Amino acid sequence: MRVVVAPDKFRGSATAQEVVAAACDAATLNGWDSTGVALADGGEGMLVALGGANRVSSITGPNGETIDAAWRLSGRTAVIEMALASGLDIAGGKEGNDPMAASTFGTGELLDQAVQRGAERIIVGLGGSATTDGGLGALQAMHPVYRFKGVELVVACDVTTLFVDAASVFGPQKGASSAQVAMLRRRLERLQDVYLDDYGVDVGSLPGAGAAGGLAGALAAVGATLVPGFELIAEELDLAGAIEGADLVITGEGLLDDLSFAGKVVGGVVDMAAEFGVPAMIVCGAAEVAAPDGVTLVSLSETYGSDRSWNETLPCVTDAVSAELARRRP
Repeated sequence: MRVVVAPDKFRGSATAQEVVAAACDAATLNGWDSTGVALADGGEGMLVALGGANRVSSITGPNGETIDAAWRLSGRTAVIEMALASGLDIAGGKEGNDPMAASTFGTGELLDQAVQRGAERIIVGLGGSATTDGGLGALQAMHPVYRFKGVELVVACDVTTLFVDAASVFGPQKGASSAQVAMLRRRLERLQDVYLDDYGVDVGSLPGAGAAGGLAGALAAVGATLVPGFELIAEELDLAGAIEGADLVITGEGLLDDLSFAGKVVGGVVDMAAEFGVPAMIVCGAAEVAAPDGVTLVSLSETYGSDRSWNETLPCVTDAVSAELARRRP
C-alpha cells in the first residue's frame, strides 16, 4: 500500500515539509510506503517546495531597509519568492507596514541579479506582499527591461484579482485605511495607463494582474506569463506521476475554507487524485467548510482540541494519519 502526502503549510504552526515528515512517519508505523511532496500555491513556501535557497543577496526591503533575501539559481533557472524580498512579514506585519510607501524594488533587484548570473528562466512566486505599488518599484530595479527580452518569466499567482482591484481587495490587509485604499486605486489606474502606453500591454483586463499589489501586472507588461501557482509547482514536482497508482492521497493546510478549493493546494490535490481514481484525505487545523463528497476530512481542532492542535500540530497529524491508515489496512 502506498500513500502520497502532498500538503500545503499549516500557517503559523508547521511547514509543508514538517507535515510531510509527520504523515510519512505514520505511514512507516503502519507498514505503508509513502511519497512526500511538500507543496505551495505560489506564495510563501514556494522557494522551499522548488528545492530551497542556494543564494542570498543583500537588497532593499519593502520599506527601504537593507535586508538579506534568499533565492535559488539552478542551471539556467532561478526561483524568486517575492515574500522574502517585499513581504508583509518583513515590513513588520499590518501594524508596521507603510502601505503607501512599500515597494517591490527589492524583488526587482533579485530579478536583476538572476539575469546578471545567467538565468534564462525565472519563476517568481507572488503572495504575502507588503506592497501595492503596481510593481513599479520592481520595474525600476530591472531597468533597462530590454535585458529580459530573451528571458522566460513565469509568474505564479494564487488569485485572479484584476490590477486596480488589488487596492481594495488586499490594501486593508497591508494596513491601508479607507482613504489610502482610494489613493492606491488611483495610483494603479494611472500605472495601468502607463504600462499600456510604454509596453503596449493592457494589464487592466488580465486576470491575476493584481496579485502582490499589482506586481503580476507589471511583470506581465514586460513579457511575463501569469500561471496558477499550484499548477506550476505541481508540474515542476511531477505530482501527477507521484499520485498515479497510489492507494491514498493526503493533503492539508491550516484552515480549510472556501478559498481552499479555488486554485489552492488542497483543492488542486483533491482534483488530481480524483482524475486518477485515488481516494483522498484532507487533514487541517480547522475547517470552515465540508470536504467534497467521498473525501475524508479530519479537523485537528475538532478531533484533538484547539490547544493541542495548535501547540502539538505535528503529533496530531501523525495520530490522525495513523488512524486513517490503520482503518484502511487490508
